[in-house]
Amino acid sequence: QVQLVESGGGLVQAGGSLRLSCAASGRAFSRYTMGWFRQVPGKEREFVAAISWSAGNTNYADSVKGRFTISRDNAKNAVYVEMNSLKPEDTAVYYCAASRYGSANSRQDDYHYWGQGTQVTVSS
Repeated sequence: QVQLVESGGGLVQAGGSLRLSCAASGRAFSRYTMGWFRQVPGKEREFVAAISWSAGNTNYADSVKGRFTISRDNAKNAVYVEMNSLKPEDTAVYYCAASRYGSANSRQDDYHYWGQGTQVTVSS
């Protein structure tokens, strides 16, 4: 069992930056692929970024590639996403998730544990 708690969300102007953190508790954090997803009310949750257990593989949605960077610190049981050049369309609730499968998965169904989410709002 893994518990995930996101933090770092907030209000930022377009072009600004935010860094989201996800703190994990439970066993064997370093064995999990970790991912970030986001959801806008009325829309399906979508993949943002993922990182393999060793941080050797990363995966990004096309919409954030070049602007977002995912990283992890297995010693601290934490995963991060640095978000730069933010756009109003990045406004969403961002969720951290953990997967027992594969490497930097983008499929939501591959993720077994989810956090409660943190709101990111980008003003124009």
